[in-house]
Order: sequence, then C-alpha cells, then structure tokens
Amino acid sequence: MRRVYVDNNATTPLLPEVFEAMRPYFGEKFGNASSIHQQGQQARSAVERAREQVAELLNCRAAEVVFTSGGTEGDNLALFGMTAAGDHVITSSIEHHAVLNSCNRLEAMGCSVTYLPVDGRGLVDPDDIRRALRPETKLISIMFANNETGVLQAINEIGRIAAEADVYFHTDAVQAAGKVPIDVKEIGCDLLTISAHKFHGPQGTGALFVRKGTLLQPLFYGGRHERSRRAGTENVAGIVGLGKAAELARSGLTDGKVAKIAALRDRLENTILQNIDQVAVNGGGASRTPNTANLSFDCIEGEAMVIALDLKGLAVSTGAACSSGAIEPSHVLTAMGLSPDRARGSIRFSLGKQTTDEEVDFALQLVPEVVSRLREISPVWKTAATLRN
Repeated sequence: MRRVYVDNNATTPLLPEVFEAMRPYFGEKFGNASSIHQQGQQARSAVERAREQVAELLNCRAAEVVFTSGGTEGDNLALFGMTAAGDHVITSSIEHHAVLNSCNRLEAMGCSVTYLPVDGRGLVDPDDIRRALRPETKLISIMFANNETGVLQAINEIGRIAAEADVYFHTDAVQAAGKVPIDVKEIGCDLLTISAHKFHGPQGTGALFVRKGTLLQPLFYGGRHERSRRAGTENVAGIVGLGKAAELARSGLTDGKVAKIAALRDRLENTILQNIDQVAVNGGGASRTPNTANLSFDCIEGEAMVIALDLKGLAVSTGAACSSGAIEPSHVLTAMGLSPDRARGSIRFSLGKQTTDEEVDFALQLVPEVVSRLREISPVWKTAATLRN
C-alpha cells in the first residue's frame, strides 16, 4: 500500500544529508566531547561547528546556544531556570503543554501565572500583555508559532513590550524553526526554544537560545557542560544532526523550498474547501507557518477520520502528538472559540520538505471519499441534511 505522510508538525523525516553528517559519530568518531585526546577533540570540534550552524539560523552568538534534548527540555529550562517563588509569569492559553504544564508546576511552587486568552484567529492581543504586567512579573512566555494551527504571534511587538517593562521574554519557536525566518535580535527575546526533529533533524536533540547576560539556573547538576547551563555528556551525533538540519533550514528559507511547501499547502487547503461542504480553516484569518492547514469538518469525529485515512495510506492528525488519544477537545481550538464538537472534528495537515505534488493529489483524492463515508453514517449529519431539505 502506498503511504503518504502529512503530519510533519508531529515529527519530520530525517533528511539524507543530515543522516550522512551524523553517521561518523555513531562509529569511528565516538569520542566524548569533554575529553582532551584526539577522539575527544574531534567530537568537540563537531559540537562547536553545530553550535555555529544553529547560531546562524537564529542570528545569535554561538556562545548563546545551549544544546538540550528537545523542545520540552528547552521550555522547562527557560521557565524553571528564570523564576522562583513569588515571581509572576505571563503566558497564553494556547501554549504547548511543555509550557502549560510547567506553568502549572510553577504555581504549585509559589509563582503566580496569568494565562492570556486569544481571539478567534488564535492571536494574543499584545495589549493584554501590557495590562497583565505587574511589579513582580519576571517572565513572559508566548509561543512563536502554534503547533496545531500554525498561527504566528506578534512576537516582535511582544519583545518590545518585555524590553520596555524590563521583563525577560521567552518564545517557544519549535514550530517556527525552518519554516519562517528567526532573528533573535529583531525579536528581542532573551530565550528561544527549538527542536531538531521539527525541521528534518534527529529526534531527542534541541537547543535553547540564552541571551548573553541572562542568568539561567540549570535543571541538571553535574559537570560544567554547556557553560554550566546544562550538565551531561553531549549527544554528539544528535547535535551534529541538529547543526546540519539548521544549515539546510536556513538555506531553505531563500532557495524556494519553503515557498514550494506554501504553494502545496494552499492547493491542498483550497481544493478541500472548494469540494467539501461545511469545512472551515482554523486560524485562517491570521499569518501562519507555510506548511500547516488545520480544518474543521462538521459532523465528523476527528479521530475516526484519522484512522480511516491511515487505513488508506494517509497519515494526518487531530493536533499535537503528545495529546493523541486525549478525551478532551483541543485546548487550542476551544480557546479560539470553537465548540467542543467542531474542535473534535478538526484535522491538521502539515507538510514537509519531502512532500510532493503527487502526494498532495493522493490526499485530495482520499479526503473527500472518507468525509463522505463518515458523514453517511453520522446521525448528526443525517439530521442536519433532513433539516436542510
């Protein structure tokens, strides 16, 4: 059976160039990057080269890049590393659970947290951030791009608000990296999280940008790795893969690859809207990452549609992979004002660099068939059809 993968916001396939860059560090170049002999020096050189590649993607100093195990660790390090009991944190209601659950824990530890609402497009109002500021506000954490809808926040304006208030600003850019340009100097953020596997690098590796002069308390205690900001022997192969993926992501922003993905996404989205009734784009009124389309299908159970499409060879999702199987509807979509039923009937299509025109054609062939079949057996759709007639 032919299989087509359009769930790249969950994870992306490793590009061949990335795998080839990593390959030696699984074998002959096995050294510990903290050792001073030749094998160690080879590993250290590879780690520092990757640090430079990530810094070029983010437009920061190499010394401001801290390697982590991925987005969750990066978000946790930013939030727990910058706050203490009595501090106030401002975040949004649509953050990834790596931020939301960290904030829940911060509240249990004596911090106060303000969870800002979003409008129907999924956007935080920067004026709400201004109004939420307090004398004890220590950190603002607002995501760059939403993992479910692809909606891009006004992070440059948020950065200016944070700077004016002399408050630290962290942004979770896990879903933005490789899809839109990232310039930490332009944003004005103090901390920024990325994860390799969201832009065709390896799973289990990420980075946290920490602006020079930002006093960050570590989560782990041990050796002096990463300038004492993240103890533990470096995952050299993973870091090399992250660096190579960052290099390719940076070139992809200008060589037409991202523009091609955007064109494919638009064709997929527009054709579905034209050919299937009772469909809406979630976040369609806002700027979005070029690869993401989140569509709500009336009178459809999203999980049933995911399973039906998967049985025919098309991999999609209802939202965040870490929330797969959750009984509750998406917290992102309900925060945007969708009813529980519409939120449960929403499907995320997310394309990658490997996505082809033929694969989009395959998806466009299957989706109407599956929607039609599921609606035929839906009591709600039958009732609605009777009323329409």
